[in-house]
Amino acid sequence: MVVSGGNSGTSHTDNWTSDPRYPGRSVLQLSLAVSDNPRSRPIIEGVIPVEGIRLVPTPCHPSEMFWRQLRYGDFDISEMSMSTLTILTSLGNRDWVGLPIYTMRKFFHTGIIVRDDSGIQTPADLKGKRVSVPEYQQTAAIWCRGVLQHEFGVRPQDMKWFMERNDDKSHGHSTGFTAPDGVDVTPIPRSTSIGEMLLKGELDACVHYINDANLVDRSRIDLSKEKSIRPLFDKRAEAKRYYDKTGIFPINHCMVMKRSLYEAHPWVALNIYAAFQKAKEHVRKVAQPWIDINAEVGALDKSAEKVLTQDVMPYGVNAARHVLETVTQYVQEQGLAKRRVALEEIFAPNTMDL
Repeated sequence: MVVSGGNSGTSHTDNWTSDPRYPGRSVLQLSLAVSDNPRSRPIIEGVIPVEGIRLVPTPCHPSEMFWRQLRYGDFDISEMSMSTLTILTSLGNRDWVGLPIYTMRKFFHTGIIVRDDSGIQTPADLKGKRVSVPEYQQTAAIWCRGVLQHEFGVRPQDMKWFMERNDDKSHGHSTGFTAPDGVDVTPIPRSTSIGEMLLKGELDACVHYINDANLVDRSRIDLSKEKSIRPLFDKRAEAKRYYDKTGIFPINHCMVMKRSLYEAHPWVALNIYAAFQKAKEHVRKVAQPWIDINAEVGALDKSAEKVLTQDVMPYGVNAARHVLETVTQYVQEQGLAKRRVALEEIFAPNTMDL
C-alpha cells in the first residue's frame, strides 16, 4: 500500500496481491475513497474492474473524506474538493495529483436558501445580509459567490459571512485559511449550527446547506420542511438560464492520487481514468433500454431522445477546460489563492490530453 503523501511523510511501499480473476497474475492493491453516486457505484461494487489494480473502496461522505485525506492521508486515491486542491497547488503543496474525473457537478447557486422574513427577494437583496456557509473555501461556496458576482453584481464583500466548520474539522486548516481582505467571516459557535441559527432568525441566508450525517458538519435539521425557509431561485429555471448563457455545468469534485503513487506508477492514473469512464458508460447502457421503450411508444420525441444520449458531464481536461478555468479564476479572484493556478499544475501530466 502507498503510505506516503498527504500528511503521513513516510516512505513509499507497494502492496501487490494475486488477481482473483487471473491465477498467477499480480495486481496492485490500493485504497479508494469515493462518494456513492450512480456514476461511481459500478467502481465501488466491483462491476467495473480496474486493469492491473485491486481497489479497496470506502464509500464516504465528501465532507468527512476530504478532512481525512487532508489531515491524515488515509487513502491512495480519493475524491477531492476542486477549490482545496487548487489552493494547495497555489501554495506549492505537491502531495496530490489530480485526475480529470468529476464525481460531483451541480448548479450550486440554485440551492441558496433564505428566511422568508429576511426581505431577500432577488440576489441583489443579499447585500448587507448575514449569509452562512459550512466552509468559506469549499468549492460549492466559491461557485455560488462567483455566480452572484458575475451574474448579479453581488460581491463577497457585500455580505456578512458565518462559517460553521471550526478549525479542527475544516479544509482550511490544511491550507492556512484566513478571511480574504475586505471579507467579514465569523465562526459559528460550536454550541449551535447553521440550521439552528436560520430557524432562530440569527442568519438570513445560506449558500450551501449540508445536513447529512457526517463527522464534519453539525447541521441536522431538514429545512425543506420549514415554512420560514425558502429557495431564492426557481432551481430548474435558473439552472437552464445559467447553462444556456455560459455553457458551464459547475465541477465541485475531481479525483486525486498520492503523488508518491503517481511517481512510482504513472500508469495507475490512466487505468483509474479508463475505469471511471467505463463506469459512466455502464450507467448509460443500463438506462438505454428504458429510453428505447419510451421512445418506441412515443413518450419521447426525437429531440428528447437525442438529448438523453449526450454527455453533459464529460470527464477529461479538454472537454471541461472552460469550467475548470472558471473555477480556478474564482479561487484567485475571491482571494483564496495569490495567483492563478494552471491546469497543468493540478492534473497528472499523462491525463492532460484527455
